[in-house]
Amino acid sequence: MLNAGATYTRAQVLHLLGLADPGGGAWYTGLTRHNDDHYIFCGVGVAGRTGHDYANHFDGPDLVWHGRTGSAKDQPSIKALLAGGTVHVFFRDDNRAPFTYAGKARPLSVKDVVPVEIRWSFRLDDGPHPEFLPDEVEDATTVIEGAKRTVTVNIYERDPSARARCLTRWGTRCSVCSFDFAKEYGDIGDGYIHVHHLRPLAEIGNEYVLDPENDLRPVCPNCHAMLHRTRPALSLEELAARRHSVKGSI
Repeated sequence: MLNAGATYTRAQVLHLLGLADPGGGAWYTGLTRHNDDHYIFCGVGVAGRTGHDYANHFDGPDLVWHGRTGSAKDQPSIKALLAGGTVHVFFRDDNRAPFTYAGKARPLSVKDVVPVEIRWSFRLDDGPHPEFLPDEVEDATTVIEGAKRTVTVNIYERDPSARARCLTRWGTRCSVCSFDFAKEYGDIGDGYIHVHHLRPLAEIGNEYVLDPENDLRPVCPNCHAMLHRTRPALSLEELAARRHSVKGSI
């Protein structure tokens, strides 16, 4: 019913559950419950409409989430959240945009602080996860100034919130060869694509701020591997030119 990587408004989630939209109340807060399922709606890297910014963020594929102001580990709502049942997590980085469905979550750790801090993992969700990628592309790293600093590009490419913004802007068709997994494989390919970082690693400094819409592009696994066959990586245009040259000579 809910697809990881897809976007939903609260009203759409309520409609899928067969519930009337109350226009306010518990469903319009960050945490609510329906039957045995829990629903988290949170901002990532952005303050909510109330002005509260709880510093929610992705650490790799895991979400570090904070409860409401004053929430604590021993409160009934948090105990219920951790006790069992399915936890559905939605996030967004623009407080007026729809939410991206991260998937069904399980708690990895809980910090007994106020507000409570929970690290959520989505890897036990058996649904499709376009934000979780296999390690078929070797980490592209560069060492700058005599091994004083190492930068790994995959930290940007695998951030689910950055991926979501990139794919919202560019779609899921490969930017080099136009391969479309959904068109070729149907439902199991829907939303699946790698994301490639365009910026040369040497240009990425400590103060670098990722712009997902301009710095990332969707590419298929084959093209992603070929982009990283050279150091520095080929540009999308260079790889496309090589591909066309080979095809033209056949």
